[in-house]
Amino acid sequence: MYREILSQMPSKPEIQTASSGARAIALLETQTFTLMITDLNMPKMDGLQVLSIVRRKYPQLRIVVLTSVMDEQFRSRSYAMGVDLFWQKPSTMDEIQQFLECIESLLGREVQETGFRGVQSKSLVDIIQLEGLSRSSTTLRIVNGGLDGKIWMQDGDVVDASTSNLTATDAFKEILSWKNGSFEIMPFDAGRKRTIFDSVEGLLLETAQAIDEAAQGPTIRTESGEEIAASPLINLSRIPGVEFLIEVPDEIKKKSESWAAENVEQTAEWGREMMKGFRELGDRLQAGQILNVEFHGQQGHLSCSPGRTGTLMAGWSRNLSNDEVKENLKALTTKWDS
Repeated sequence: MYREILSQMPSKPEIQTASSGARAIALLETQTFTLMITDLNMPKMDGLQVLSIVRRKYPQLRIVVLTSVMDEQFRSRSYAMGVDLFWQKPSTMDEIQQFLECIESLLGREVQETGFRGVQSKSLVDIIQLEGLSRSSTTLRIVNGGLDGKIWMQDGDVVDASTSNLTATDAFKEILSWKNGSFEIMPFDAGRKRTIFDSVEGLLLETAQAIDEAAQGPTIRTESGEEIAASPLINLSRIPGVEFLIEVPDEIKKKSESWAAENVEQTAEWGREMMKGFRELGDRLQAGQILNVEFHGQQGHLSCSPGRTGTLMAGWSRNLSNDEVKENLKALTTKWDS
């Protein structure tokens, strides 16, 4: 029956069926497949056993779980094993059409080498779109380095989002700007208050536009009306509590980038020498790689964070506590690295 349903897709894929999990694995060994659809409740070898074997042997294969067992534990385990879609067996024509659209979308997507990982690489946008199409009520937890964010979805709609320092739509946009990390699917919090009312498509479109604008680099308008390139550090300056920024390149001949900073070159030279001294000290103590150097005082706070090609110096408001500086510094360095 499902072979007949799937044959109606515009792409007209070649479809093969297997009467058991063992037979499916044997088929995969004989030829190359793009996508596998599996039930969970099967005799001898159940769907989770099939997933475990297939994901390990064929990491690029797209996998869809199609089941009548709508148990959150099964759902979470399936996503943790790297499935692309967990779908309840459709019972109406509308649900069948939505299912076919999801399968068509999965067949048409190229496998990404980077992105968010359960076990298989996938885009966070993909995950949200598929959760929306399947009308899921769930919580997506996304971890990116030292950052932690959550997106709540109810009946396929995004209803709330949060990071350590942002909430609602601002948090959603921030999470979508993260280029990599890991995610997990958790049960939906039924008591979660709705703060986001835009459609999933509208949210994704607006966020994509914001990311594109950020990638092109910020601009400022002069008195004559001309638009010129602004410091790329402007986007980082939106982190709460940041008062100035200086990006100090490791190469002495390169000029430092700055935002709202005074005595840039003198401060940059001090920062370069200071970090050099701490690195040497770390080597002598065999303390490992420096993550951050922080200075806390009554007039303000300063942090120095080494990166791939330089050091980011940031001045912080004196109104922030030491703990708030540490938390906001995580967001700053993650955004800078990406």
